[in-house]
Amino acid sequence: MAGLALYCRTGFEKDLANEVIEKSAALEVFGYPELKTNSGLVLFHCYQAEGAQTLAKSLALTSLIFARQLFAFTERCEQLDTSDRIGPILQACIEFPECGELRVEHADSTDGREISKFCRKISVPLRQTLRGKGILTPLEHNKLPVCHVYFEDSTTALVGYSYPQNNSPHPLGILRLKFPNEAPSRSTLKLDEAFQLFIPKKEHGKRLSGGLHAVDLGACPGGWTYQLVKRGMFVEAVDNGAMDEALMATGQVRYCPEDGFKFQPRKNNVYWLVCDMIEQPQRVAKLMATWVATKRCQESMFNLKLPMKKRYESIKEALAIIDQCIDQHHAGPYDLSVKHLYHDREEVTVHLRLKA
Repeated sequence: MAGLALYCRTGFEKDLANEVIEKSAALEVFGYPELKTNSGLVLFHCYQAEGAQTLAKSLALTSLIFARQLFAFTERCEQLDTSDRIGPILQACIEFPECGELRVEHADSTDGREISKFCRKISVPLRQTLRGKGILTPLEHNKLPVCHVYFEDSTTALVGYSYPQNNSPHPLGILRLKFPNEAPSRSTLKLDEAFQLFIPKKEHGKRLSGGLHAVDLGACPGGWTYQLVKRGMFVEAVDNGAMDEALMATGQVRYCPEDGFKFQPRKNNVYWLVCDMIEQPQRVAKLMATWVATKRCQESMFNLKLPMKKRYESIKEALAIIDQCIDQHHAGPYDLSVKHLYHDREEVTVHLRLKA
């Protein structure tokens, strides 16, 4: 294998590259990144022949903040003849393990979207050819590796595969959600995506159930409160701005015109604490960690707004504050997940709770 291919939001290539360098070194796999600004793609070329396969198995996608998808690639097929693109791609796949699915993809960018129609068109004959050669199973099989063909342009393709236990099931690694017309702001999609990504579906009935109590810091106009209300929760919405009238009419929201950093809930029955305040990430991290460490809530979901430079370093500083805060309160082990979601912009979303 030549290396690891990773997708990210355009403009965050350097942040992802820094993250992969650090985390691959922890697995004793070394190499160098290749990236182009605003391409949405980072390639990590491994020095050791077995390095890419090691990373594809052991570098958990869930542990990477900025990566949407990853796969180990064998080679880059360049200057593909427009009369026969499939031949060289087939040759690059010839020693792959049997795969249960083919994904023909492109960058989530202006340039990438321009070749999306081409990718859809070539998918059918390529899939048929790979099945004919036994590289793909006759029917899709979600417990086998996934074959990836990523077109950088119409004549250049990265060819590789990912393992089913360590990839995103979504096209381009993107969970696309429909904006609900009754929601007061598009920020609602961030919390919806976070709930779907961080909370296993089989646990939604318990951890996202109706009747739970929640606090939303920096709530107005109510994008995140909407997600809590629609799941049947009762919400204390904390902000000095105006809340959406339709949300208030549900009878599930108590408006608290207060400073989110000073707010104290009336009762000790808060399950969810959520926060999308525009504040320094270190300050928000300390506030959220304090709520969790002192058991003023059971789980917390919040955004960390990032600076324009040294975004990865800023996140690590905030996470160190969380660790220090929980340690100071002797709260014990905790679960922490961090991801740059599709619906995030210059921010990342964090899920935090103490282990049971």
